[in-house]
Amino acid sequence: MRDRIIQGYIEELQEKGMKFTMDDLAARIGISKRTLYEQFSSKAEILDEIIEQTFTELDEKTERIISNDKLSLIDKIKGVFTVLPTYFNIFDLRLLDQLKRSYPEQWRKVDAELKDDWKELRMLIEEGIRKDEIRDINVNLVMKLFIDSANSTLDQRFFAQNNISVSEALDAIVDVLLYGLVPENKR
Repeated sequence: MRDRIIQGYIEELQEKGMKFTMDDLAARIGISKRTLYEQFSSKAEILDEIIEQTFTELDEKTERIISNDKLSLIDKIKGVFTVLPTYFNIFDLRLLDQLKRSYPEQWRKVDAELKDDWKELRMLIEEGIRKDEIRDINVNLVMKLFIDSANSTLDQRFFAQNNISVSEALDAIVDVLLYGLVPENKR
């Protein structure tokens, strides 16, 4: 039941932004408002659960990539950078702006995660430099490029208008950041 409520909540978010009621949500998933309130006390509580699930899932997927001995260091960097949680589609600029205004506590949690230092990615890049698999350049600058590039995918309207999925965008971004624009045979 909770998963159905969360999925309905996300559908309401995508359709109406933050401007929907618990009545709207109950109607969408075909349950009574009473049943809805037996599961969650408020929209904020549902949102908290979505945020928690999203970032827990990101951490778990990241850990699986890092601990996979079959992946090369570069593949681990690519994997960590391109991890997408199940609910990534709720983190776009429009919804984040509404979240900031309507649910400041939840906004702070999401904002902190989006600005996170990405310690796992930093660790992999530093390891790549030590092992001479990555050029020795300023790690702070590299991290800023990665983080800002990842955050650019929050403009999902741009990607939709250009028929680019967020997953494709992240793959292309990591490819450009790791290998540049110039083909190896033209360097």
